[in-house]
Amino acid sequence: MPLTISILGCGYVGLPVAEALISRGWRVRGSTTRTEKLLDLLRVGVEPYLVRLTPKPEGRGLDDFFDSEVVFLNFPPGRRRKDVASFLARAMEGLIGAMCAGQVRRVIFASSTSVYGAGRVTESDATLTAALTASGRALLKAEKALLQQSDFNTTVLRYGGLYGYHRPPGRFLMGRTIAGGRRAVNLVHRDDAVGVAVAAIEQGRCNEIFNVCADRHPTRQAFYTKAAQWLSCAPPEFADHDDRPDKIVLNDKVRRQLAYEFAHPDPMRRAP
Repeated sequence: MPLTISILGCGYVGLPVAEALISRGWRVRGSTTRTEKLLDLLRVGVEPYLVRLTPKPEGRGLDDFFDSEVVFLNFPPGRRRKDVASFLARAMEGLIGAMCAGQVRRVIFASSTSVYGAGRVTESDATLTAALTASGRALLKAEKALLQQSDFNTTVLRYGGLYGYHRPPGRFLMGRTIAGGRRAVNLVHRDDAVGVAVAAIEQGRCNEIFNVCADRHPTRQAFYTKAAQWLSCAPPEFADHDDRPDKIVLNDKVRRQLAYEFAHPDPMRRAP
C-alpha cells in the first residue's frame, strides 16, 4: 500500500509538492479554499477537498482528509490580519484536534523565518521576545503547540521569502522608495522550497526544525536592483533611514541533516 499524505494548502508550494510525491508513488489528498481549483487538483492526480479555516477547519470529508499517515500544513498565517495571534491559535487548536482524531503520525509545518530577531540566526535562536512581528510570534507559538503533541511527530520548515516562476522577486517594490538597502535578503526559490519539503517528508525526520533559505544573502539594494533589470523596470529607491536590524538566516542544518543541496543557492543568479 502506498503511503498517504494530506496537504492542507495546494497552492504555490503545496501543489508542486503534491505532484512530486505522486510521481514517487504516494497517494495525495489535497485541499484548496476555492471551488474552481478542485478540478485542477483532480487533473494532476490529487484527491481534492474544499477546506477552509474559519479559523477552525471546515469542509466536507474532513474525517477522510485527516485519515492520512502524514499531513503537510501549508497555509498562510494571515500576517496582515490584526487578529493574527488569536486566529492562528484557534486554527491550530482545531487542526490538532482533527489530526489527533485521525490516523496522522507525522506533521510537516510550513513556518517562516519571521520567527527570528536580528543577527546571524540558526534554528535555536527563535524566541518570542526576539521575534519582530506579531505573525512571527504567532507562528512560534503554533510550532510549539505542534511539537508538544504526543499523538504525532512534527517537523517544522522555516521558509525564507519565496520567489520564482510567476512570483518574480521584488515585483511589488519596483519604482517605490523603501528602507533597508544595506540589510541582507533571506530568500528561497520555489524549487528549493519544494525540494526541502519532499526531502523532509520522505526521509521521515521527526521533531526537528529546519531553516529553508538560500546559501547567500546579498543586500536588498544589490538584489532588488538586479531583479529590476530582470523585469526591465525601474528599480526601487532606497531611503537613508532604516529602523530595522539586519538578519541572516543560516541553512547549515538542512544541508547537513537532510543532505540537501540547493538548486538556487545564490539569489543574484537569475532563475526561472
